[in-house]
Amino acid sequence: MKISNLSQYTHIILALLLCASCKKQNDFLNAVPNEALTIPKTLTDLQLLLQNDYIFNQSDPGIGLASSDEFYVSTSDWINNPGPDQNSYVWAKDIYPGVLNLPDWNGPYNLIYNANVILDALPTIERSSNDQQKFNTIKGSALFFRGLTFYNLVQAFAKPYDSTTATSDLGIPLKLNSNLTDKVIRSSVQACYNQIFSDLNSALSLLPNTSENIEMPTSPAVNGLLSRIYLNIGDYTNALKYSTSALSSFNTLMDFNSITPALYTFTDPSHFPLPEMIYLTCMLNWEFPAFTHGIIDSTLYNSYDSNDLRKNLYFVKYNNQWRFKGNYQLKRFGYQFDGIATDELYLNRAECYARSGDINSCLNDLNTLLITRWKSSTFIPFTAANSNDALELVLRERRKELLFRGLRWPDLRRLNKDSRFAITLTRTINSSTYTLPPGDPRYVFAIPDQEIQLTGIQQNPR
Repeated sequence: MKISNLSQYTHIILALLLCASCKKQNDFLNAVPNEALTIPKTLTDLQLLLQNDYIFNQSDPGIGLASSDEFYVSTSDWINNPGPDQNSYVWAKDIYPGVLNLPDWNGPYNLIYNANVILDALPTIERSSNDQQKFNTIKGSALFFRGLTFYNLVQAFAKPYDSTTATSDLGIPLKLNSNLTDKVIRSSVQACYNQIFSDLNSALSLLPNTSENIEMPTSPAVNGLLSRIYLNIGDYTNALKYSTSALSSFNTLMDFNSITPALYTFTDPSHFPLPEMIYLTCMLNWEFPAFTHGIIDSTLYNSYDSNDLRKNLYFVKYNNQWRFKGNYQLKRFGYQFDGIATDELYLNRAECYARSGDINSCLNDLNTLLITRWKSSTFIPFTAANSNDALELVLRERRKELLFRGLRWPDLRRLNKDSRFAITLTRTINSSTYTLPPGDPRYVFAIPDQEIQLTGIQQNPR
């Protein structure tokens, strides 16, 4: 066995040991002396492993948010935070020099390993006919987690999807079993998406329509995720199909008029879960997007109408600067929500309608969402002269509604392919200006150097 073949997963032993201290009682892992070498033997064992939210609901890469244009930081904060945060903020060629492990790489592959442990164990476990639903839910959940995580990794460490080059563009390593001795190779971007869709379509047929635990996936969550992914790759027919499927099961929107900013905040755990949440997961924590560092640009803040309730609910002044406070993530302070919620689905479907020329349906979805965001009796339904105007409206509201949700970075990557929406990102630190033009190789993050050295897989150009 070569050590290089283990590099992606050496951290997993430590992660499994952490399961015993997770706040959810994991009697199976607590009962054995060496969790890393134990093979689960019952469906309950596997179910308990899935309930470790430290692994399955807190491992999404946050590096895209840290590099996006949703905030800026002061020069002093930038200078006083050397390392990955400082480097990602200015899109440096080497974001994590000297850092042995990158959580945005290791955390997701830890999750994938654990999902594979479950999937590998399932065929070996005896079950009765009464256990079939439990079996299906466990299998569907593991496939959902794996497919979602492959997708998140592709957004960070592979080129944006392009049907003309996807079969030759390098994707990520697709680990499909828990064998630590397999050789690590990078699959093509096309192969990655094929696997993502395979996992999620299988999960869709296995998962229930509802769950008492917002951190466990359901069929509406799968449909919502498929809507997100198909929108990202420009397949608007399927994005429309899956957003409609998700909304047919779950279409609740919060009326922001019922929220009193002084008494209610999005981070108040007494209101968990929020009514619009379909599935809860969050990104790994980076310093600069946090409330204490990330400053909202005045142009973005001023783009909200005075009667738009999001202006008071999403933002608050801190140190005399506007900061983002609105967040669906209520369980872990500082970790940003990037799960599935109905507001995103309405915007996904509205964009699909606009791109297909169905202006009326586009505006119906957009206005259905926005009337819940504006002060009562002040919202005037949006109109559009043509499909291009409708699309611009949707993208503008997408920018304002889905802040700090991990969606801006993938949106920048996909929209930069269209000259109508391509933008150059700019940062200014003291007298130095840093830019990230559309299509720049730095829209694909470098794989950690340690991984390259140990496995020999090809590095991304920066």
